[in-house]
Amino acid sequence: MTTRAIGIDVGGTKCLGVALDGAGSVVAEHRVATPDGAEAVLEAIAEVAVALGCGPGVTVGVGVPGLVDGDGVLAFAANLEGVVDLPVRAALERRLAGVRVTVDNDANCAAWAEHRQGAARGSSYAVLATLGTGIGGGVISGGRLVRGAHGFAGEIGHMVVDPDGPSCPCGKRGCWERFASGDALGGLGRAAVVAGTAPRVAELAGGNLRAVRGEHVTKAAAEGDEPALEVVSRFAWWLALGLANLANLLDPDRFVLGGGLVEVGDLLLTPARTAFAELLQGAEQRPEVPIVAAQMGERAGAVGAALLGAATR
Repeated sequence: MTTRAIGIDVGGTKCLGVALDGAGSVVAEHRVATPDGAEAVLEAIAEVAVALGCGPGVTVGVGVPGLVDGDGVLAFAANLEGVVDLPVRAALERRLAGVRVTVDNDANCAAWAEHRQGAARGSSYAVLATLGTGIGGGVISGGRLVRGAHGFAGEIGHMVVDPDGPSCPCGKRGCWERFASGDALGGLGRAAVVAGTAPRVAELAGGNLRAVRGEHVTKAAAEGDEPALEVVSRFAWWLALGLANLANLLDPDRFVLGGGLVEVGDLLLTPARTAFAELLQGAEQRPEVPIVAAQMGERAGAVGAALLGAATR
């Protein structure tokens, strides 16, 4: 089928691109490693677009991590050192002469994909939280993406939940993502190993404290290891705290959780749902707010970028 739209998701390790046909189905995929340096990243994005057949009549959407304004400028990216006021859209349109480029926050793109094709389909008021190195977010309200006055809405991972908490790459302390991201779960696991209360987690990490990651905790928990289950329960409480704050502010009809952590399923979702019900104001008087796993997988950001790009045609 003819390619109508291309979407590219720029991640910490890879630039993943997809081509969609007129029905919104993925007809091709291409990826390259994410290089260091702003100019190299722009070249990599253009390389993926060309490989997927960009040209006249084909739109290109790009999802990047950080604050993206209405002109497609990446104003700030907490996890991309030295990237400030990068004119992503203008630079790519010069490289891809004659092709219209749309640029948005990567989590906004993923939220749009879940809204159109995934776990938030049929929902007009949904919040996506992606649990990875940090926490990305996208908010759907009235069936539209919430971008705010400057395009910077949805940075839910940088809500401060403990002003005396650990430092964050954004420059603040105690951001939610320092307690409820994949990195945070690894940190809780390391603390348990240091305390001598999680021997199975330590064993899975080869006895190396610095090697303890979130997947060692979830693997031990899946085996029924009680100390690991306790770590997951503490992590789920922090996750639920942020979700309860968002529910009090936004009143969504569902939360969609994305990122690698949700692959553990009910091992995480069940304690998170329990804690959420305990933390949410007036929970017994509210309609239930489901907390569900995302469905679009690693393609979510790229598919959403393509859909958003096509919508500007």
